[in-house]
Amino acid sequence: MFRVTADTLEAYLDFDPDRRPDLVKFHQLMRATAPNLKRYFHRGTPAGEPGMRMKMIGYGRSHYPTKSGELVEWPVIGLALQKNYISVYVSVRKAGKPITQPYAGKLGELRMGENNFSFARFADLNIPALSSLLAEVAARAAR
Repeated sequence: MFRVTADTLEAYLDFDPDRRPDLVKFHQLMRATAPNLKRYFHRGTPAGEPGMRMKMIGYGRSHYPTKSGELVEWPVIGLALQKNYISVYVSVRKAGKPITQPYAGKLGELRMGENNFSFARFADLNIPALSSLLAEVAARAAR
């Protein structure tokens, strides 16, 4: 299993030097389209506590309820290194549905999940479509 062992934002950015430029370019786009979603290092949930343990770069903070009803912190937008690609997780929904779904097939994504998508390289992405999605997520998160 691929596991990022970084414990700080800088260490996360440096974890895979070949993909650091993609993380930096994504951050630059976030600053331009969603400046109200502040970047931070999301450590994941500690072992023994409810929630996901995945480490990632977070933009904005939200919470989701676990099966036990406990609220767990999660990024509004999360950017995570995977073995062969980078995943973008979105916690915002629109009318009770994943906000990413209308963008399926339009982002230049490698794969699309329920409210997430993945890409191999930032250069593969459709920047106007991605900018539109990020701005829409930021606007909804600000409500």
